[in-house]
Amino acid sequence: MTTASLPTPASWTDNKRYLWPLGALVMFLPMAGALAYQYSGWAITLWFGFFILYGLIPLADRLMGEDDSNPPDSAMGSLASDGYYRWALFASVPVYLGMWAYMIWFITSQTLPWYGWLGAVLSLGVGCGLAINIGHELGHQTDPLERFLAKLVLAPGFYGHFYVEHNRGHHVRVATPEDPASSRFGETFYEFLPRCVYGSFKSAWEIEKKRLAREGKSVWHWSNDNLQSWALTALLWGAMIAWLGWVALPVLVIAAVYGGSLLEVVNYLEHYGLMRQKRADGGYERCQPHHSWNSNHVVTNVLLYHLQRHSDHHANPTRSYQTLRNFEDVPRLPSGYAAMILFAYIPPLWFWLMDPKVVAHHGGDMRKANIKPSIREQVIARYSAAA
Repeated sequence: MTTASLPTPASWTDNKRYLWPLGALVMFLPMAGALAYQYSGWAITLWFGFFILYGLIPLADRLMGEDDSNPPDSAMGSLASDGYYRWALFASVPVYLGMWAYMIWFITSQTLPWYGWLGAVLSLGVGCGLAINIGHELGHQTDPLERFLAKLVLAPGFYGHFYVEHNRGHHVRVATPEDPASSRFGETFYEFLPRCVYGSFKSAWEIEKKRLAREGKSVWHWSNDNLQSWALTALLWGAMIAWLGWVALPVLVIAAVYGGSLLEVVNYLEHYGLMRQKRADGGYERCQPHHSWNSNHVVTNVLLYHLQRHSDHHANPTRSYQTLRNFEDVPRLPSGYAAMILFAYIPPLWFWLMDPKVVAHHGGDMRKANIKPSIREQVIARYSAAA
């Protein structure tokens, strides 16, 4: 696998350098909608976060296009150690936590029409979903502060298990039938969602149980990373309920559930139908860039800290977001994540758009694809006959 053409070190600059703080700014949008409502009285403003996710960002991706530039090898060290990128990511944590607390206060203290209440809660849920991606980036780092911040930012959305399962489960089993977070050819998002949520919780618990057993500790030991993360959730949720009353609970739950579904629909996009092949010894080949769907669309990449450069992320999971590279000849999504999740919500459109791409990627040999078990033989026979 080769990277795209690289510029000379002297000529290279990060053309997205001053855009990365937008990842923190976008966290403010639900709160901006609430402030606009207080000023104007228009409940439609409470849908800001929702409309921007499903409308403005896909449009902006289309208008701004793609950026396939890569840093040269000689710049990678200085780029990885540049503190600016670390603080651009850190800034999103207090913005998110402040927005989260403010929105729960706002929703529970205002007399809103039902559609305004729903818009505010879903916009808050958008923030919870985006925050899981912040936790994703922080959780891949080795510094204790960053790892704590990962757990903290995952806590409001009750997704602390992601800290364990993503790093030590998904990255080990990615693009295999054993991975609950890798979607299968012919599987709808609505089939994938419960399988992934249940499988990820179960995996996170088993991973920590085995780790603690090796240390001679019970799974209920305080050092269980899942228990630590869930304790943070209990602390934050308990504080909000103590402050605002039980009226805050449905807001907390709905926003967390919707935010979690946004993370899982992104998981659905990232490895659909792709599969690592087994070696002669029965194990799977090492994860390569072609085992993930990639996208270079600028706007969503900036707002998600290069998450869409997923091929490099899985091939080199310790790379910080600013150093992730574009590869040639890897599976490519036709648009950024923000637009692709709309297709994922409508299975016939998703299959129409993505199934031919999966078939083409495997050269028509669907024995190499990760296929929903109940239709695997039919799919293989269908495309073998066509070939």
